[in-house]
Amino acid sequence: MDTSRISSFVSGLWDAEIVPQLVEYIRIPNKSPMFDAQWREHGYMDQAVALMETWARSKLTAFEGASLEVVRLEGRTPLIYIDVPAQGVQGKGTDETVVLYGHLDKQPEMTGWADDLGPWTPVIKGDKLYGRGGADDGYAIFGSLAALLALRDQGLPHARCVILIEACEESGSYDLPYYVDHLADRIGNPALVVCLDSGCGNYDQLWLTTSLRGMTGGNLTVQVLEEGVHSGDASGVVPSSFRILRDILGRLEDAKTGSILPKELYVEIPPQRMEQARRSAEVLGTAVYDKFPFVDGMKPVTDDLAELVLNRTWRPQLAVTGVGGMPPLDSAGNVLRPKTSVKLSLRVPPTLSGAQAGKFLKQLLEKDPPYGAKVTFDLEKDGSGWNAPALSPWLEEAVAKASEHYFGAPAAYMGEGGSIPFMGMLGEKFPQAQFLITGVLGPHSNAHGPNEFLHIPTGKRVSMVVADVVARHFQEASKA
Repeated sequence: MDTSRISSFVSGLWDAEIVPQLVEYIRIPNKSPMFDAQWREHGYMDQAVALMETWARSKLTAFEGASLEVVRLEGRTPLIYIDVPAQGVQGKGTDETVVLYGHLDKQPEMTGWADDLGPWTPVIKGDKLYGRGGADDGYAIFGSLAALLALRDQGLPHARCVILIEACEESGSYDLPYYVDHLADRIGNPALVVCLDSGCGNYDQLWLTTSLRGMTGGNLTVQVLEEGVHSGDASGVVPSSFRILRDILGRLEDAKTGSILPKELYVEIPPQRMEQARRSAEVLGTAVYDKFPFVDGMKPVTDDLAELVLNRTWRPQLAVTGVGGMPPLDSAGNVLRPKTSVKLSLRVPPTLSGAQAGKFLKQLLEKDPPYGAKVTFDLEKDGSGWNAPALSPWLEEAVAKASEHYFGAPAAYMGEGGSIPFMGMLGEKFPQAQFLITGVLGPHSNAHGPNEFLHIPTGKRVSMVVADVVARHFQEASKA
């Protein structure tokens, strides 16, 4: 394997074709179904699928027997299914399957974009491509095929590869189990799973994700009146729905420290993950927290860097991501409001059942409502996390060499605070599979927020790593 040739091929394809394709992809406001209930009528999801399908079909002619299908189950978001048979030789190693995963749906716009940027306005500044979805993770299908094409360019053999690109990940992947079951016979039994939807601690080395937190959450509403009333008349008599809501949230979170209170939402952190957190903190230093756009004078919850890593990867944490029942400031009269609602996003440890956490959360919030208020918690999601199995010696060695070849630095290992439901799903279905989970979401890339960007050099290097590892997987499988 000529690693310099892989580098040259992948870099050239990114510059000539992939970046222009991602520019057009960013223009499409294909928000995930949770954020666009009329996604079918709007047609943006179909536009994104068509863009990727057209480009991918133009490249599949390089592979003997390759096929692409846009699978559409009734009432569900579409899924792109690509099957590239084993290439190069016959015999040993050709009966194994590599699954490469990504998604094409996007988070909503979010406010706060710079004046010259926007979620659906692709802008290239230096080595960064700004806009929603390029890094999270529209690049996945392009990077996956670029890796296979780089092997084809050298005539290097590889096992059968299946590429799955879903359109519901940002809504919790609730459609994906139906597709996995529908396609189970065609997917087979994966030996290696590659996911490009994760993060990286910096852009200087390859980062492998060792765990992902689960997530549960929904809408908590406290109602005290049938309609709003004069605050001067009612305050002191009618309890404020906002005060009751604060009291109820106090059952879940310590308002002073941000720590989650119920022991039922914690797990014992494996010693290996604690050691990896310590090493990651040593590598990253203050980049653990100074990648975030703090206001002047603001500081993180603790100065202990390893604890910060563990907080965002193995401990439950709460975020209030939306508010209802409150008028804008410029139209807020002297009224005691009838109700207050908040959207809760609770990240839970990788090995805690998301369904168990969701059930517990609903019971905790709804029980014994203060003053007899009407308290409801509508559970929206309860996805479990994932803890990676130990790397096989061949994969650990392949990752180490690939990071040195394409990044010029050792590989690093760290858990991620976000969720990729597909990983937990595959981990349960295929416990013998090996996992290569990585991505381009590094410092300041700000997925889900304003000014999201794709760091183009990292996208290229990750594609090179995938090519290298897929080739080495075949070499290992051929020994069996």
